[in-house]
Amino acid sequence: MPARRLLNLDVEVTRGDTIESVHRVHGAVIGPDDHLIAVARDHELVSMWRSCSKMFQVMPLLASGGFDRLQWGTEELALACASHGGEPEHLAVAERMLQSIGLEEGDLACGPHEPLSARGARLARESGRPLTRLHNNCSGKHSAMLARAHTMGWATRGYERADHQVQRDCLSEVSSWSGVAVDDMPIAVDGCGVTVMALPLERMALSYARWGRAAVTGDELPSRTMQAMVAHPHLVGGTDRFDTVMIRETEGRVITKVGAEGVHSIAIPDLGIGAAIKVEDGAQRAQHVAVIHVLQLLGILPDVIEGKLADWVTKPIRNTRGEVVGHVRPTNSTNAA
Repeated sequence: MPARRLLNLDVEVTRGDTIESVHRVHGAVIGPDDHLIAVARDHELVSMWRSCSKMFQVMPLLASGGFDRLQWGTEELALACASHGGEPEHLAVAERMLQSIGLEEGDLACGPHEPLSARGARLARESGRPLTRLHNNCSGKHSAMLARAHTMGWATRGYERADHQVQRDCLSEVSSWSGVAVDDMPIAVDGCGVTVMALPLERMALSYARWGRAAVTGDELPSRTMQAMVAHPHLVGGTDRFDTVMIRETEGRVITKVGAEGVHSIAIPDLGIGAAIKVEDGAQRAQHVAVIHVLQLLGILPDVIEGKLADWVTKPIRNTRGEVVGHVRPTNSTNAA
């Protein structure tokens, strides 16, 4: 077995020519044979997987036939996998999902928050109407979970709790892809109010490697989830959201999925490679820079990136006058101590 490649994914923040802050980044990369091929810092670090698990959480609904009985399509499936920006297109699909099962926005267990995309936030302000639970970036996932309970004849109330069969099935699905027993997963409550599990970074990467390979070889459930995300990248994130731009700019060759607190998961389906990173302090400003950098180090993205992805290679730091006074960028250090 080839030696594991050691990567430095740390991200530094400069002010002028001085390094003002450094974000430590951990990571794991799994190759097409399920072997660990590259690591950054602690590849066995256990962290909450947050929103990176959404494509696995919708699979029980697909497998049961409930999704198709509702006559849902690729838009609904993409939104179930999404961390969307709260734009009108996202709200419309989520509301349609709920209406098809006789439920409404108030049945969602997630709370309202300001839209994650700048366009979504602007349109919400201009509307003059209060934010609703549909604006929550996880409203598509929650709507699909309600649909799972509805189509199985289970109680919809409490669907978000760890002891509900909806969540037990989601945990079992994640277990089957990651190889981590459910009893070995730390369980908590996500920001959207639903059950969330923790995994080692290596197992997050393994799940994405297996998902990508299975989709390419035509396995129905992974193929459907991946095809929906590639067909509707705007629903996955939104205007100028990182995952949407990644899918569009690579034409689906790379699929990334954001998670809160600095967690991100990556699939390169045609190569059978999966990766996961965790910014140790949870800083999102370092997260996207680290994802771009690991893809460059692996040779998936070129050293010189053009187009919209170039906006995330380094991020400018601006003062209150709008002047660029520093950058968020991969560290130049050769050792991640």
